Amino acid sequence: MQPKWFEREFSFDLPLEMYPHILQRLRDTPARLEALVSGVADETLARRDGEKWSIKEHAGHLCELEAVWCGRLEDYEAGQERLRPADLQNRATWDGNYNARPVGEILAAFRAARKGFVEKLAQAGEDFAARSALHPRLDQPMRVIDGAFFSAEHDDHHLAHISQLLRKFGRV
Repeated sequence: MQPKWFEREFSFDLPLEMYPHILQRLRDTPARLEALVSGVADETLARRDGEKWSIKEHAGHLCELEAVWCGRLEDYEAGQERLRPADLQNRATWDGNYNARPVGEILAAFRAARKGFVEKLAQAGEDFAARSALHPRLDQPMRVIDGAFFSAEHDDHHLAHISQLLRKFGRV
């Protein structure tokens, strides 16, 4: 069983030379997500496990969070002391009606949003990667590289959930 996201603890001590590696993880997430859901029946993609999100809702959530990640880059650029908070109730995901949308639409939106996020990170470079601000929920300093790592870990958290649902429900 995978740990709950809000119960995870993070140690932000990556050396800056890991920045290109983190960017590659972020760059690869759309392809990894697409590979997971390729050929899976829409009924399976939209199936919930009780009150928990479906595969489409997990994918939609990843797409929704891109606005938070990009907004936090703006916070770093502006020299904010504290990063903007995410909606911890995930209203945009719950209200997004992702189960009624074609999975291809969700995947394309995520791919486009992620491309923009990674391009901003890549253009900024290592000096920017060292900027720091306080993360609102964790209440600890987070450098840009740490935020990128946090985002990549968040991706993997949801990809693991999707994999669990695929094992539970099957691919068709």
